[in-house]
Amino acid sequence: MGKQIKEINDRVNSVYRAIVRIEVVSERGSNGRMLKSGSTGSGVIIDSSGLVVTNHHVAGKATRLTCRFHDGEEVGADLLGADALTDLAVLRLRLEERPPNSPPVESAVFGNSDLVKVGDACFAMGSPAGLSQSVTRGIVSNLALISNRRGSFRLDGENVGELVRWLGHDAVIFPGNSGGPLVNSAGEIIGINEVAIASLGGAIPSNLAQKVSQELATRGFVERSWTGLECQPSLKKGKPGILVSGIIDGSPAQTAGFLAGDLITTFAQQTVQAQIPEDLPPFHQMISSIPPGKKVEVKGVRDQQSINWELITAKREPAYQPEEELKSWGLTLRDFTLLSSLEARREGKFGIQVHSVAQGGPSFSAKPRLVQNDVLVEVNGQTLTKIEDLHTISRELTEGKTEPVPVLVRFERNLASYLTVIKIGPEAEEKRPLEAWKPWLGVSTQVLTHELAEALGLETSNRGVRLSQVFPNTPAERAGLLPGDLLFRIDGQLIQAYRPEDVEVFGNMIKQYRIDSTILVEVWRGGRIMEVNATLDKRPKPGNEMPEYEEKNLEFTVRELSFADRVFMRINAEENGLLVENVESAGWAALAGLRQGDLLLKIDHHSVNQIDEIKRLMTNLIKKQPEQVVFFVKRGIHTLFIELQPEWEAL
Repeated sequence: MGKQIKEINDRVNSVYRAIVRIEVVSERGSNGRMLKSGSTGSGVIIDSSGLVVTNHHVAGKATRLTCRFHDGEEVGADLLGADALTDLAVLRLRLEERPPNSPPVESAVFGNSDLVKVGDACFAMGSPAGLSQSVTRGIVSNLALISNRRGSFRLDGENVGELVRWLGHDAVIFPGNSGGPLVNSAGEIIGINEVAIASLGGAIPSNLAQKVSQELATRGFVERSWTGLECQPSLKKGKPGILVSGIIDGSPAQTAGFLAGDLITTFAQQTVQAQIPEDLPPFHQMISSIPPGKKVEVKGVRDQQSINWELITAKREPAYQPEEELKSWGLTLRDFTLLSSLEARREGKFGIQVHSVAQGGPSFSAKPRLVQNDVLVEVNGQTLTKIEDLHTISRELTEGKTEPVPVLVRFERNLASYLTVIKIGPEAEEKRPLEAWKPWLGVSTQVLTHELAEALGLETSNRGVRLSQVFPNTPAERAGLLPGDLLFRIDGQLIQAYRPEDVEVFGNMIKQYRIDSTILVEVWRGGRIMEVNATLDKRPKPGNEMPEYEEKNLEFTVRELSFADRVFMRINAEENGLLVENVESAGWAALAGLRQGDLLLKIDHHSVNQIDEIKRLMTNLIKKQPEQVVFFVKRGIHTLFIELQPEWEAL
């Protein structure tokens, strides 16, 4: 018995060494801004190349990822892909950044979740509450755990319960365990922990997790079919079949002639049935796994008569596109997907949907004001089809302007069409922290697709762009870049381009930089990796000379001390600094712990007593883009150092 326990412990410990704690900085749209937040979660290394599996809700919206091993070593990571529908994400550790002669990373292997039985011993592993790695023990208590409320667990508009039936277990899990593995006595991953329901934990079965993670690692996304069928268990107990509860207008199911009340008995030559809600996820998995565009034979019953359908599946698009911020408008916005346009009952994907509006901002102050879910369709008579159109028009309207520009906007709300006038501010240097005024590298590119990478003899998981042309007398030519070069990273940031529709990814990354920035590009040429420095064109802009200074990059506002400040805050005449008047919630400064009412004394050991001083200092920091900026502040009778770690590329 003792020998058996030791063997189990050895197997479990081998997986323990493959656990990583994931520190995440992410962004979400709210109140007209992209708000930053920090969190922690868990993950597990699944191969020696550094692939890590975790949850989408842990890392799916990350702008920066750091993984900590069981021995305390920390390594950066890149997000390869995330899937909201199964709540899974795959990262790749930046193992090349580790010190020379570092030991190989240890990895775990997937087991077969179909062989799991109720009563089997299991071990939940992870980093609860951001602490060091931990292990708890329990038994498997349920093989098909679902939420008792339909659609109660949604990520980015996707119903996770549509495809996932969790393995229920009573091994204790806490917040922060998300993304960690559920392991059997053989030391195999049988699930990825995701939820806690009452006293039970829920893990995504390993067979589903392995399939999805492989596709995310290879392609960056999961291709699925969509039919527009909405189903529920049959109302007649003991009778085979799946009940059609509804049909989405404009969907393949409507084209095929399905009606609510139909009973499906055979789908793609497979007999199907659902007596209880737990029976539906396997049916949905079967539909989604069919290649898009394939003709499927379906048999069933309508009004007690047999009926056949021919259904041609469509490619499933995400429920929502990621939100984007347009600062000069005080908005976060989304482009439409097929599903979101259908939900909004629109005839197509044209137009831009308002996601959130900043109170007091230009769009909020208009009459009538914009509100969530409004759809922008025209600006000054120019049609809008996607967010990039609005970016382009806004730059054209505000270029060279120093005052807000009134623009005529047509938008739709429900079935009504409205006109309003919005005064948009120029997107000048002060308004867009990292220079967004037409930064120029001087190249044209094509996406490094899966097929292209394979044809070039590269790993199909590679992301990036291929230079199809380098223009003369440009930063690219001066840097020595050549047509045919493959570009993988900019300043260590992975170029997430791998699908034909990612043609704008590289250009959008360049736009995030100031015009006079020097970028470090990772280039593949002639079968080897090389690094090239390229300095973008520079257009210097004078700083703001107001006594109050709003730092847009780190999202805080300071002002010089007044007499009243010195009196009521009991600040001696010999003591100087700048008063922190405002800290934007969920900004970089707030994330680091800066508070309204703090007295800012120094930035990176440089005293700041006047507004002109902090303007000069912050301008230099933006150009250098250091990994960290240290504030020395006084808070009441206490002083402390605050470390800010901005993701400059995301500003």
